[in-house]
Amino acid sequence: MNEIIFIGQNLNPILIKNEPDKIIKPIQFKFENENEKQIKQISSGRFSTIFLFENGKAIEYLNENGLNENPEKIQIEENIQKVTVGVKNEAILTKEGNVFAKGYDINSKNPNQFINISSLIEDTNDRIIQDFICSAHSIYLLTSNQNVYGIGSNYYGQLGFNSKKIKETEKPILMMKNVSKIFSGNTSNFLFLLNSNQELFTSGSNLYGQLGLRKSRKEKIQKLTKIQNIPKGKIIDIQTGNFHSIMLIEIENLKRKLYSCGYSKYNGLDTKKNTYEFTEIKSSLFENDDYILEIAVGGYHTLILTSNSILIGFGSNSHGELGIGDIINQKIPIQIKLPKLRFNEDISNYHISCGNFHSSFLYYSPFLSSFSNLEEDLIKLFERKEFCDISFKTKNGEIIEAHKLILKYRLKDQNQNEKLQEIISNKSIKESNQIFEMIYSNRIINPILYSEIKEIINLNEKIEETMKRIYLNEKDFIIERKEKQYKFPKLILIMRSELYRGMFLSVTEDKSNKVTDYSELSNKSFQIFEYWIYSNQIKEGIQITKEIINELERGIDYFQLNQTNPNLLNLLIKKFNNQK
Repeated sequence: MNEIIFIGQNLNPILIKNEPDKIIKPIQFKFENENEKQIKQISSGRFSTIFLFENGKAIEYLNENGLNENPEKIQIEENIQKVTVGVKNEAILTKEGNVFAKGYDINSKNPNQFINISSLIEDTNDRIIQDFICSAHSIYLLTSNQNVYGIGSNYYGQLGFNSKKIKETEKPILMMKNVSKIFSGNTSNFLFLLNSNQELFTSGSNLYGQLGLRKSRKEKIQKLTKIQNIPKGKIIDIQTGNFHSIMLIEIENLKRKLYSCGYSKYNGLDTKKNTYEFTEIKSSLFENDDYILEIAVGGYHTLILTSNSILIGFGSNSHGELGIGDIINQKIPIQIKLPKLRFNEDISNYHISCGNFHSSFLYYSPFLSSFSNLEEDLIKLFERKEFCDISFKTKNGEIIEAHKLILKYRLKDQNQNEKLQEIISNKSIKESNQIFEMIYSNRIINPILYSEIKEIINLNEKIEETMKRIYLNEKDFIIERKEKQYKFPKLILIMRSELYRGMFLSVTEDKSNKVTDYSELSNKSFQIFEYWIYSNQIKEGIQITKEIINELERGIDYFQLNQTNPNLLNLLIKKFNNQK
């Protein structure tokens, strides 16, 4: 059962039965399904709305003119991690690093059939995708090697090439290397690329100044161009609409600010003329102690979610998408009154999504869609108490358990465990859980608590990116010992070597993934191995060789192994025999 708040255009056939086509005040509805109980993400476009669930399945409301009353399950065998619906295209990212897409701009001959567009990348070593964005008529792929590819329309130069030479493509073409983040919107014909040096590049439609290039008044920017005047601070997010862009910047003392550019009616700046550079949006609604958690942009409107349990909106309201009780557009930020529900208990567990044009969603989801797969899995390990091996006491004497292996990586050094205990001893069990979620995920859930722990957390972004890059590598890790090679699943070696030993013995710049210094497996690392088997993270093709089984037998006390799970060794042997 899922709690969802909806406002805006209730397309026909309708998404919410017995309601008008324009819902001008927030309305609750529950999506009930026995097998899919928890929503992870919602993406709504012109022709469909997709609901992605925590279990990796997705269903789609699809109709040529809007939403169909009967949802259909998306028939992709792999575990789905992210979905995005554009104007004429939609795409999904799987846990295996593949992107499947369908639509007129990427498969004109058969637009209703999903195809694996990541497999069309010419460089076979660059086909593992860590993120993607489906814009209005194009799709952008960010690979594990930090390269960005584009596919689809290039009419506005949104693929970074002159549209007279390349009008469109149904195969991914390399746009830029050394990219850390990609930003675009599902109604946008432009994009932003952020490199590892925090330099921001853009190309595409610039009719109303939505690219933030200051003096440039060209309607089309057909070459990736560096933005010289970006605001100071760390770029957290950029959300884009049809004709405007919203940038979320984090500055010192965990303060976050919003900047905007583009069409004057929608950019929230209350100006009569369009804005051609990123300019700060000032409002008493989020300038005090509030912390901006999340932003979402539709074609013509913007939503802002703050730590004070406040939802804010501005821009188009022609279909009631701002939920303020009328259909009058709002040029400046305005608070949206919400019905009382679990929302008021913990704002960090809610997320916002703007539909392709005139709809808005607010939905309960403790599964934070902004996490990378690695961060999600660390959170899962934290929740699995049988893997925990270190305890902390809260102010009420309650025990909260954690994992030494992960803390050794996340904290600056081992001595920080004592500092962490000192902080937790003054907190409630709820606050303590939030602290650990922030440590494990690097996501700021509670800015007040984060300010207390930020000095003890390892914020080395280079290490974080290296972890993610290795995690997304499709090859197994090769361990060399005594002139023999052993293959292990990806995360196991990360946990055992990088986390447990506190250093990156297996990380080399030449990406050889070879380890020459190899210690015995710890019992706790083996328990993580067990977790990966039972959570189906070890897929077909992973080689569990007889040598590995022998290594496990030698490295772990058999009595302890049987205490952990008496059937585990038999399971390993069975997998080996099946592959043999």
